[in-house]
Parts: sequence; C-alpha cells; structure tokens
Amino acid sequence: MSNKKVTDYDYLFLSSALRAKETKMLTKDKLERMLDAPSFDDAAKILMDCGYEDMSGMNLSELEKALAAHRAEIFSELYPLIPEPSIVDAFRLKYDYHNAKVLIKAESADIDGAYLFSESGMVPIETIAEAYHSEDYSALPKKLGESLREARSVIKRTENSQLADFVLDKAYFDEMKEYAEKLYSPFLADYVKLSIDGVNLRTAVRTLRMGRDIDFLRNALIAGGNIEDELVAEAAYSEEGFAPLYGETPYKEAALLGADAAKGGRLTEFELSCDNVLIKFLEKAKYHNFGAQPVIAYIGALENEITAARMILSGKLSGVEPALIRERLRDINA
Repeated sequence: MSNKKVTDYDYLFLSSALRAKETKMLTKDKLERMLDAPSFDDAAKILMDCGYEDMSGMNLSELEKALAAHRAEIFSELYPLIPEPSIVDAFRLKYDYHNAKVLIKAESADIDGAYLFSESGMVPIETIAEAYHSEDYSALPKKLGESLREARSVIKRTENSQLADFVLDKAYFDEMKEYAEKLYSPFLADYVKLSIDGVNLRTAVRTLRMGRDIDFLRNALIAGGNIEDELVAEAAYSEEGFAPLYGETPYKEAALLGADAAKGGRLTEFELSCDNVLIKFLEKAKYHNFGAQPVIAYIGALENEITAARMILSGKLSGVEPALIRERLRDINA
C-alpha cells in the first residue's frame, strides 16, 4: 500500500469514470427481459449489452468461468484508476477464503471440488491447494495461512467442515477490518460491521433450524459487528427472539422474517432481506463525488449484478420457472 496520503479529492476523476461504467450495468428492465427470454441463449445475449462475452451455448461450468472473467476484467480496469488500489483487494479477499473452504469441503466429503473454485481471488488457487495439502503455509499471506492451518487442525480433530468454516469466516472478517483501518475508510468499516451483523443473524437462524445449542452458536458468531455477538446468542435463545435486539437496526425486517425461518419457515425471504440491507447501504454512496464510497458502491453493485446474472442463467439452464428465479433475486437499483 502506498505511503502517500490519499485525499477525497483524488477520487473525483474516478467518480466520473464510474458513472460512465454504471450506464452499462444490468438494469431492472434488462433483468426482466432476461427472465422473460424464451431460452438460455436469448437471456445470455441480453447480457452482452452489459459488456459480458457471448455466453450462449455454454454449460454451467463455462458460465461460471465467463462470469469470473468479467469480474476479473472489471477489477483490472479499476486498479490503475483507483488512488488506493487496495480497495479492490479488499473485495477480492473473500474469494481466497472461499477457495480455502472449497479445499476443506472437497477433502472432507471426498469429492472433486475443482468446479467450485473462483479465479477472482488474489492468491492463485494452486498456491492455496499446495499449501493445504503439503501443510506448508509459508507461501500464503499470513492471516490466510494461519487460519487455513487452524481450520485443517479442526478438521483432523472433529471431522466437521462447518467448524473449520467458522475459523475461516472469522479470519476473513478480521482482515476486512484491517483493510478498512489501513485505508482510513469509515465507510468500508461501517460496511464490514453491517456485513457481520447480517452474517451473525443468518448464523443464528440456521443454528436454531439445526437444533444446535447456544454454545455451538457462540463458537460460530463473529465479533466486531454493530451488535455484540453475545447479545445475538442470548437473543436467539430468548423468549422475545430477535425483534427487540434488531428493532432499531437496518435488519429489523430481516429479524422478523428470521424468527419464522428459525422455526422451519421459508428461508428465501429472510435471506433476500439480509442481502438487501447491504445493497441499500451501498446504494447511498453511489452519488458521492468524493472519497472511496463510489468505488465501494460500484464493486458491490458489480457483485450483485453477477449474482443476478448467475441465478437467471443457471436457472434457465436447469429449466427453472422465471417466477421461482425472480423471487430469489436481490434488488437491482437501476
């Protein structure tokens, strides 16, 4: 990271460049056209207007690679434009931890997880795999290496990949908090805290659905959100539930939906409500002309767009009805 002090004014040109890029992004109108398209190929061709390659005729594996390639292309375009390129690194970080999780799950389930890897991380997949299988983590970034070593130890001790995931999730958010501090970005710090709040609420709901006890939940929850993790654990097993704890937060609606989901109700609406909290948070930053907020908002919108494109196209490939795909889609605010 550069030692030069970056000011909000350094982002002024980039904000204009991002406005131009946003005009090519997936809008609600294009999303609806994709949903209503008669075939996978027809839906894929609509995405070409958003700068994607022609994905018509692709299978699911090829589709994943094409979407990852689009993300990588956008990231590579952003690097030379951003006064502090580590902002992009912060959003690539989750793919390194995703790949670490894939390695663990594949080994514990004795399956080939190659198709699940993402090329969007900073560390080559081969490097993470070699470190994991050789148990020599010296080639990995410090935090990733330490957490992967600990996760492997948990697997050996418990044969429970879910417990290993908890280790990696906590390390990932620790690193995200470090990025926010190094970048002097209160907005990114707030985004990370809000993300942790959502992850903890989801974790609590899923733990209740599985019938696990409070100690299991305490081990899974992540510290550092706006809402103290111990309070989440206590609320999950209280008579009042989540509503009082989340009543004055952006997750108010999600908490109400989560109460039903925790008892075995539908997860779809709950999950979407959690996702949309972050989308609305990022949307607020889109129209700032100064500072890193528009960059963070743009990257968040890109991830949302790719998620929507994947859901629609994979659904078309699998013959899923448009109405079922539509109800699982996050907000597209354009």
